[in-house]
Amino acid sequence: MERFDNSPETALTWHREGLGAALATVVQTWGSAPRRVGSQLAIGGDGRIEGSVSGGCVEGAVIVEALEAIEDGTHRLLEFGVSDDDAFAVGLACGGTIRILIEPVGSVIPVDMLQDLVAARENRVALAYEVTLDSGTRRLVRDGYPERMRMDRSGFEEDGTTFVAVHNPPLRLIVVGAVHIAQALVPMARIAGYDPVVIDPREAFASQARFPGETVLHDWPDEAVAKLGLDPRTALVLLTHDPKLDDPALEAALRADVFYIGALGSTRTHAKRVERMVAAGFGEDRIARIHGPIGLDIGAAGPAEIAVSILAQMTAVLRGRPS
Repeated sequence: MERFDNSPETALTWHREGLGAALATVVQTWGSAPRRVGSQLAIGGDGRIEGSVSGGCVEGAVIVEALEAIEDGTHRLLEFGVSDDDAFAVGLACGGTIRILIEPVGSVIPVDMLQDLVAARENRVALAYEVTLDSGTRRLVRDGYPERMRMDRSGFEEDGTTFVAVHNPPLRLIVVGAVHIAQALVPMARIAGYDPVVIDPREAFASQARFPGETVLHDWPDEAVAKLGLDPRTALVLLTHDPKLDDPALEAALRADVFYIGALGSTRTHAKRVERMVAAGFGEDRIARIHGPIGLDIGAAGPAEIAVSILAQMTAVLRGRPS
């Protein structure tokens, strides 16, 4: 998964500063293009950039076109072939072709629309940015394109002229229990594009030495998840085996719309967990959202393999596959 970038925020800042700005977006690819559809590059009126649309292969040409687009106030749709040599230089086996849409801020992308998009991103609200190239109409769509949003898949609609850019909040993983499995899962999840948080009031477990460079909270789990907030781009993983720690966070997740809930423990342990959730007033449909025992059944042995099974199950649930 691509890392969450700040190209829209950067372009808005540069525009507000009077520098002038444009957004370049990968709208279509063929072959092994270096960047996926939806990747963006912010270009300032003085040639400064942030982000990437090709891993460095064609950025120079995009900057030149963007500066001209800022000057004349029109959008541009460009097509580039990425040679095998250029592709190899950015870590690919072979080249491909990419189409890039350049949109100046203000003259093409309305400033208030970009402000609304940036505000939605800041507040972890999922939006789609829709542009119809034939007519030049642009709008932000909330609660639309469910399949695209679920799959994080920007692209053209069947009409070939309506492009939809998915702006989902970053994926987030909240882990309750700073145990050995968490030590393996957190770096794996970060590689997969998640922003992980580890929660455990036991400071001997939840330490920077055990989780170097990660966000570690020593609050009680119910207090921590209340601070963090729970939303449809959040996965909650419970690893403590201790109902005093797991259950308050579990109840908060069952009341929210997190996309994944997983809890460590045997089938017998999970049965007791279900009984506690029934006693807490949760219905069968809500309780069925809990994946317990946690992880796909891959015959995992040891913390690292269990972490693989958890991350695989999270991915399957996120993408709507049987898990």
